[in-house]
Amino acid sequence: MIPVVGLDGARVAVLGLGRSGLSAARALAAGGATPVCWDDNPAARATAEAEGFECAALTTPQQFSDIARLIVSPGIPHLYPHPNIVVAAALEAGIAVDNDIGLFFQSFATEDWNNFDIAPRVVAVTGSNGKSTTSALIHHVLEEVGRPCVLAGNIGRGVLDIDPPHDGEVVVLELSSYQTDLARSLTPDVAVFTNLSEDHLDRHGGMGGYFAAKRRLFSEGGPDRAIVGVDEAEGLFMAGQLAEGRADDRVIRISVSRKLLGPGWNIFARKGFLAEMRKGKQVASIDLRGIDGLPGVHNHQNACAAYAACRTLGLAPKVIEKAFHSFGGLPHRSQLVGEKEGVRFVNDSKATNVDAAAKALSAFDSIRWICGGLEKEGGLDALGKAAEAHVSKAYVIGREASAFAMKLPVEAAVCTTMAAAVAQAVSEARAGDVVLLAPAAASFDQYDNFEQRGDDFVAEVSRYL
Repeated sequence: MIPVVGLDGARVAVLGLGRSGLSAARALAAGGATPVCWDDNPAARATAEAEGFECAALTTPQQFSDIARLIVSPGIPHLYPHPNIVVAAALEAGIAVDNDIGLFFQSFATEDWNNFDIAPRVVAVTGSNGKSTTSALIHHVLEEVGRPCVLAGNIGRGVLDIDPPHDGEVVVLELSSYQTDLARSLTPDVAVFTNLSEDHLDRHGGMGGYFAAKRRLFSEGGPDRAIVGVDEAEGLFMAGQLAEGRADDRVIRISVSRKLLGPGWNIFARKGFLAEMRKGKQVASIDLRGIDGLPGVHNHQNACAAYAACRTLGLAPKVIEKAFHSFGGLPHRSQLVGEKEGVRFVNDSKATNVDAAAKALSAFDSIRWICGGLEKEGGLDALGKAAEAHVSKAYVIGREASAFAMKLPVEAAVCTTMAAAVAQAVSEARAGDVVLLAPAAASFDQYDNFEQRGDDFVAEVSRYL
């Protein structure tokens, strides 16, 4: 646990008592603060009270008279689509609003570091797609070379649940826009921005608010190194804002859409080859085509980002390349479930938005595509080229499967359930086909989360295998 520093003796409100909320309450108490907790769910309040935490509904400014700070769990909307009543009361009372990520960065460094030979470092990864794979890949490389490291945040352990860092340890954090949006302290040593596409727009009040939430990771604390995907206009804009000039190698630009030239530090992947360029010259290259755990252009982008992060930590290109080959990938992200009679089965349940699904489709040919669910804002038009080029037939699940199927540019069967979709895809698949789950939609119409949806796919496929 990372005890929270700077709030000893203070009363601190905690809104939301899921994993991060309870973790924050414990860390606050460990640092000498008194948590005052609240959750609309009585069962969650009962869990907190069983641990000895005080619970109280704070819905008016007057109730914040003795509160030093409000800690909001990432899953709770605070401003959009409408202001949260507790957050609004705190702001009206002039109370600082924060989250567990802010508490982590506030409390991570301690006097013990004076005895370390090498100061611990934090690598923080954000972006619309690929941040989990990028974070896990960085962590995997560090483990392979024997560097002390831990994976936390939106993947792995909660940020305040990890142990105080060891000499030279690297903490790799995956951070969503929900986590970067409210954090008052954001001071990673290395910050990574993978890409940006439409997602969570209701939570952030539109695309501008969504980008602003991601951008805070770079603007609030000023990382020593900023690794920025420049294949979208927002990333290109941010890289330009962060760099002092063309040769400023504190900003590392990455791309999978074009070669990056110039005097700066650039890393790009084209036709399956990763190239590192510094001062206009190529200094390293990796053939990504034979790395089973990183299939497709979207994973090549993840490889570029992870490679850049590992280079900033002092690792040699050949060392990184060797570690890439032993990376097995993550569940629900281009996960190879199995193969039978020449048909491969791939679980990409994490492809919950159109951009992620399009990238998953582009990674394979002759696809039997299982898709559908709770459609997000923006429609499905962006799937057009990838679907037409790579999909043989779609098999649509979800409560609104018929409406979803009508919007697709390829032949589609309305299956509704995962069991029916897998069964029909299996019956029609031929050697060389890939049965791919890439929903292009949220899971909440049928499942609690994308993991549960992916597990259902794996279970149905396993019956056939």
